[in-house]
Amino acid sequence: MKALKVVKKVLFTIVAVLYFSFALCMTILLLNYNKYNVTQFGDTSLIIIKEDVSNDNYKKGDLVIVEAPNIEKIQKGDTLFCYKVDGKGNANLQIGNVGEIYLEEEAISYENGNTYSMEFVAGKPQKVYEGVGTFLSVVESQWGFLFIVLVPCFLIFIYEVYALIVEIKYGNDEDSVEE
Repeated sequence: MKALKVVKKVLFTIVAVLYFSFALCMTILLLNYNKYNVTQFGDTSLIIIKEDVSNDNYKKGDLVIVEAPNIEKIQKGDTLFCYKVDGKGNANLQIGNVGEIYLEEEAISYENGNTYSMEFVAGKPQKVYEGVGTFLSVVESQWGFLFIVLVPCFLIFIYEVYALIVEIKYGNDEDSVEE
C-alpha cells in the first residue's frame, strides 16, 4: 500500500509540473502580444493563419514564425506578412510578394500595388508548423485560456485549501495508521 501511495504522489507531481509549465508558457505568449494582437518576441512574431489565404504555402491552422527584416535586406519578390489596420483599429494580416521598395519613405509595396510602411511589416516567414496554429489560437483565446488554465488552477487552489482545513481540523490520520 505504501508503494502505491508513492507512485500516486510521483505521478501527481509529474502531471502538476507539466500542467503548470504549460500554463506558464501560455501566459508568457499572451503577455507578449504586440499592438496588433500577435505574439512577438523581439523581431520574431508567431503568426496564426486563421482563415484561408491566397498563398499556397499557408493553410488555415498553420503557425508561421516570421522575422522582421531591415528594409535594406528586403528584395523584390520576397514574401512578407504585413498588418492592415481598418477604420475601427482592427488589424488583419496580409501576405504578399514585394513589388517595389521605397528606401527614403521606409515603405514597401506588394506586387498587387498595396503599400505598407515598415511600421506595419510583420516580417519574412522563416518556418511553418502545420496545424499548430489551431491549437494555439484556442489556448490564446479568452475562453480557451479561462477553461484550460485559470479554472483548473482555481480548482486546485480550492482543493488545497480544503485539504489544509481538513488536516488542521482532524489532524494527520496517516501517521497513526502506520504506527
